[in-house]
Amino acid sequence: MGIASKKQSVQDWITQQWVILFGKRIDKTNQKWLLGPFGELHGIGLKFIQQLAAKENLTIDNQTKRKGLLQSIDQLNLSEKEVETLSQDVIDFYENTANYELQLNVKWNPFFKVFGVLLRVIFSKRIEQLNIPIQSKESSEALTSEIIYLVDPTTNEVKRTIWLRTFQTTGQVVYSGVYETCTIPSGRTCIKAIFPLPNGSATVILSPKVGNNGELILESEGNQIGDSGFYFLLKDSKGHLWTKYLKSFTDTLVVRSENERISATQTLTLWNLRVLQFEYTIKKRDTIG
Repeated sequence: MGIASKKQSVQDWITQQWVILFGKRIDKTNQKWLLGPFGELHGIGLKFIQQLAAKENLTIDNQTKRKGLLQSIDQLNLSEKEVETLSQDVIDFYENTANYELQLNVKWNPFFKVFGVLLRVIFSKRIEQLNIPIQSKESSEALTSEIIYLVDPTTNEVKRTIWLRTFQTTGQVVYSGVYETCTIPSGRTCIKAIFPLPNGSATVILSPKVGNNGELILESEGNQIGDSGFYFLLKDSKGHLWTKYLKSFTDTLVVRSENERISATQTLTLWNLRVLQFEYTIKKRDTIG
């Protein structure tokens, strides 16, 4: 059995050992589709960006103005019919994400709010990651949304795309994640969101489809390793890789455009019960105010 690295906080060691005990050891050769950057022991948040660039010999791109979560919607390998149906506003958002601002509303299921409090107190503030507001809010809160490209200094090719979201009022990091596409074992192309954690990551693999009204629907529902879904990944004290697939936890994101206004609803469920819901209002920067 693997042992988590001892040179870290007790709470991180316990959660990593849980992944080892109840998860599965994986081979990086056979699970390349699942892997992504891991966080260091000290500093996720803003520090992670500099650490990742240095580790992979990349440079932070300060020149490119057109920055999106996707270089092209074609990366999702949707069918021709789906691409024709998909809202052009939604396509523009994914291809030019840096041009948009976000307003966030949070709605908690009261039953699960205690888990949110524990997450925030034990982990989120300390590691500057997954800082989900605890209080449900009727009024929206503005987020600073920044797309950061890490590029190969020789070829200028984009190697990593990071979406950094912080609260405008406090500057506190809400999410710092690496976004890319991957092909799961079934052959389906998915979006992979990698949220670095100490010695590991929380990784969500989302399967895309297009709704009848042109909305993009991303779902992380599956039954086993190899499906879309939520994964914890980590590296143990000997450098071995482990993952724990959380079948009971699902994430559904719907991005839509109505009357030229973009919005998104993200719903997290556990054991088929809604844990919380994020409502995003998305506006182009030049239309704000």
